[in-house]
Amino acid sequence: MRIGVLGTGAVGQTIATKLVELRHDVRMGSRDAANEKAQAWVAGAGERASAGTFADAADFGELVFNCTAGAASLAALEQAGEDALRGKTLVDVSNPLDFSSGMPPSLTVCNTDSLSEQIQRRFPETHVVKALNTVNARVMVDPSLVPGEHDVFVCGDDEAAKSEVVALLEGFGWPRKRIVNLGGIDAARAVEMYLPLWLRLLGAFGTPQVNIHVAH
Repeated sequence: MRIGVLGTGAVGQTIATKLVELRHDVRMGSRDAANEKAQAWVAGAGERASAGTFADAADFGELVFNCTAGAASLAALEQAGEDALRGKTLVDVSNPLDFSSGMPPSLTVCNTDSLSEQIQRRFPETHVVKALNTVNARVMVDPSLVPGEHDVFVCGDDEAAKSEVVALLEGFGWPRKRIVNLGGIDAARAVEMYLPLWLRLLGAFGTPQVNIHVAH
């Protein structure tokens, strides 16, 4: 599959590298096609890797990951372009974190709305699926880093798009029974509001390799 990954930070690079390892063709997108982080990633990732602008990556991908910082996600997706995203599954891994008052961050949107819903409203012909935002980047692509059973969540309004994302998560190593479908894209409010708790768990245990398991 051809996959576009928007964002050159730790999350974007970790996901893009895993996708290349799984033999997908991946184009990393950023504001500037000459972005040094993206070019360095391409140099180390092999022949299936390429880089370009947000628009280049979105146009290239049959499926697109949004791994940009939450505060910049809507602007990045505007640069990617509505036409390039139309009809495609967009996996939204971003979190609406506000660091303007220092640590711990607050959320730019919560309770009655979410960043994923804002993205879905702005791009109504794109199938937005929220996933992977509740764990550290390394755990996203290697759940075995956290011992025992633990869960990851997906939500979105299009069932076929969610199924496509679930298949990718299984490729990352997540067992199907540990991928919890929370329903429509409005459930993104819950998983985005989980981030303040995740940050406290990080502080309590001193490691980002932490996750939760839902027993029922």
